[in-house]
Amino acid sequence: MTSTADAPAPFANALRSLGAARTRPDIILREVPAPTRMAPFAAAIEAVPADEDVDASGRLVVLYDPESRDVWSGSLRLVALVRSHVEAEIGDDSLWPQVAWSWLTDALSDAPHEARGGTVTRVVSQGFEDISAADPDVTVEIRASWTPSSDDLEQHVRAWTDLLAACAGMPPRPHAVATS
Repeated sequence: MTSTADAPAPFANALRSLGAARTRPDIILREVPAPTRMAPFAAAIEAVPADEDVDASGRLVVLYDPESRDVWSGSLRLVALVRSHVEAEIGDDSLWPQVAWSWLTDALSDAPHEARGGTVTRVVSQGFEDISAADPDVTVEIRASWTPSSDDLEQHVRAWTDLLAACAGMPPRPHAVATS
């Protein structure tokens, strides 16, 4: 994980929680280069399903600006991307973007945050003539950002990986069962 040696305490704490986050066992996380122009401090991780047959990926960027940006409603900001190939019928479903956005809001329900916003995009590629296929190729992409209420990011990482799993059609995370 990115070094915390010279980082301000809130960003260093966020990085530690990012590295310690317990997520789904069927999703692999790895550090990737972070954008350099979005904030003075940044880190990024990528997520891919462990099953190589599931065509999905995601990226979560942690941004920190000690000057506290008004549009962020704070100094720490998360920027998430989830991209997945989906069933061809999704290309015709006009309500799918709302459903996908509800997956994000549901996933974030246990991750205190504010100033959430984003987009859901569907790309339908239909081949013709020599490259025609029976079904169109449909890719969905969710881009979102939000300001976490604290520098503990574990619940946010979990929400982002749950969103990736939902978009990819993976089974939901098993809920803990209370025993008596």
